[in-house]
Amino acid sequence: MSKKFLKAGILIGILVVPAFIFIFLDTFGDNKFDLPYYFPELNESGNPIVIDGDTLFHQIEDFTLINQTGDSVSLVSLDGNIKVVNFFFTRCGTICPIISGQVKRVADNFSKEENLDFLSITVDPEYDGVSVLKKYSESMDSYTENWNFLTGTKAYIYDLAIKNFKLPVADASVYDSTIVDVDDAFIHSDKVLLLDSKNFIRGIYEGTDKDDMARLLVEIKVLLDGLEKK
Repeated sequence: MSKKFLKAGILIGILVVPAFIFIFLDTFGDNKFDLPYYFPELNESGNPIVIDGDTLFHQIEDFTLINQTGDSVSLVSLDGNIKVVNFFFTRCGTICPIISGQVKRVADNFSKEENLDFLSITVDPEYDGVSVLKKYSESMDSYTENWNFLTGTKAYIYDLAIKNFKLPVADASVYDSTIVDVDDAFIHSDKVLLLDSKNFIRGIYEGTDKDDMARLLVEIKVLLDGLEKK
């Protein structure tokens, strides 16, 4: 056999064998990749609570906020769907535009997905009313059918962020009257959270990190795949 035919055979093997493996796995194999659960519930001693051998994890409780069209949106109303959640404010000139851009990049990949919702919650609700959020959503060219920009009362949202989503938030201007820059006033996390259909936290991502948000895109597909198999 000539070297020419040998090289051709090797090339065909390299190209064809992986294709057959992929077809086999896609047809007969099960996706064994699963996502972790975050924030185990702790007892008074600070140890994870275990029931019947299973660790009890934090589950996001129901809440109700108002979106950019003036409609009430509750977690219950999205029951059974996967959710992507982040906190932001429209006047932010630092990390928020980056995070919103990254969320949009992910949302654009699922614009027609009925089982997925994106929830962006403002930490500056006294300024970010319905009309402001509507204008902001339009500037993002967002798909309003599955991306809600949410507002409510300040105390309610801050309690929601800290106790329910386990994310830090604060208005530093309340404690320091010398703060005049809005970007210095509102302190919030740059994390983006992935909730499964039962509202357990299944992923935490750096909203300013392109690679981490690319991981979010992949892991959304993992959860959606799990919904399809039920």
